[in-house]
Amino acid sequence: MGRPLRVEYPGALYHITSRGNERKKIYLDESDRVKFLEILREYHDRYGILIHSYVLMDNHYHLILETPAGNLLKVMHGINGGYTGYFNRKYKRAGHLFQGRYKGIIVDKENYLVQLSRYVHLNPVRAAIVGRPEQYRWSSYPGYIGKGKEYQWVEYSWILSKFGSNTKRAREKYREYVEEGLREEIETPLKNLHGQIILGIDEFIERIKRMLKGKDLSHEIIERKRLMAQTLPDEVIKKVAKAFGTKEEIVKERGHKDNIARKAAIYFIKRYSMLSNEAIGKLFGGIHFSAISKASDRLKKEIIADKKLSKLVNDLDSYFKA
Repeated sequence: MGRPLRVEYPGALYHITSRGNERKKIYLDESDRVKFLEILREYHDRYGILIHSYVLMDNHYHLILETPAGNLLKVMHGINGGYTGYFNRKYKRAGHLFQGRYKGIIVDKENYLVQLSRYVHLNPVRAAIVGRPEQYRWSSYPGYIGKGKEYQWVEYSWILSKFGSNTKRAREKYREYVEEGLREEIETPLKNLHGQIILGIDEFIERIKRMLKGKDLSHEIIERKRLMAQTLPDEVIKKVAKAFGTKEEIVKERGHKDNIARKAAIYFIKRYSMLSNEAIGKLFGGIHFSAISKASDRLKKEIIADKKLSKLVNDLDSYFKA
């Protein structure tokens, strides 16, 4: 199973899911769900998160939350850790309550938040727990349509504003929108997920890719290359040649002794393009794919021993990250 990447920035919106270990129940009675909601309120107040929607199922939960301060890791560590501590003390148990790390999808607020809220609110109906979403108490939906308790820490206003400025009318229109999912099968918005972790239109996806550019994405992340904004090899070779005061053809040609510029170009193309080692080898005169990794490794060692070279490579790295 690939490990999802954590992307944090101020104002980021996420769809969070977390499941019980071995798919076991994480709420055994009503007081457990009440406690979990109390923890959500606490973290709303403490860290200023905005909770747009939630639903607490038996063995997992869904949250749609926004982080004005860009602090998802701290928030989720507190929520899951705090609830696990409560659960273990109450039921005299030890160990993990949740199955691995939570899953966090970064969401294009303008284009997907409303759709995603409907998907979350219809979870109890899809699971055949209730016939209508407002019948499920442990969801933010009853509060949205005025059929249940409204919590001050739930951000109802943004979604409702998309259905009109009159609150009563907006509630009615939102209810009609959600109930479309009762009358006909509506595709999940998650079918448009990009690279495991991004839900948005093309412009939003490209913006997130630019944010990820230059980061060492874990090889555990499925489709990691789809998340990396591509830097063209010709751009790298041109920039490296200029920085080292040499010609582009010398950077590419074989046979030049101790060609540090060539090593640097190989290193940056390997790091910032989507090319395989075999394809990079062809660019540099048909060298074996294993030589690509070796050239990169040699450059890293030379950087440690040469401060001038280290500064030059770091300056280039900053340029390609930008």
